[in-house]
Amino acid sequence: MDRLLTGRATMSNGSLTAAALAVEADVHRMALMKRHADLKNEFFERVRTETTQIPENEKRLRRTVAQLKRTIADQNAEIHDLRQQVTRLTLAAAVLTHDRPAAPAADPSNVIPLREALSTPRDLERPGWQ
Repeated sequence: MDRLLTGRATMSNGSLTAAALAVEADVHRMALMKRHADLKNEFFERVRTETTQIPENEKRLRRTVAQLKRTIADQNAEIHDLRQQVTRLTLAAAVLTHDRPAAPAADPSNVIPLREALSTPRDLERPGWQ
């Protein structure tokens, strides 16, 4: 841990990551994560307090958070625009339906009368009622 924090790594690339810490300690990375989680947490705490560098995982998280904030801002702007568009379209539809002229009266010359309704089954036997 001390070699990484002072920049004198001998076995790893010197990055301030859990993988580099595991290489410097000559243990498997998963052993560091599972069995020695307290040492890993202590390492990251010391990285924050003793160095001016930010751990890689924290950098990635900060980039992801910034990207998600931009996405949320873009989506909120789009929602705002869509709500305004819905309001404008609703008003336009109301104006178009309100100012519509009344339907013309039906022309009685083009009305065709319907046949009488059948009242009994015997009516079916009458000619012309098929």
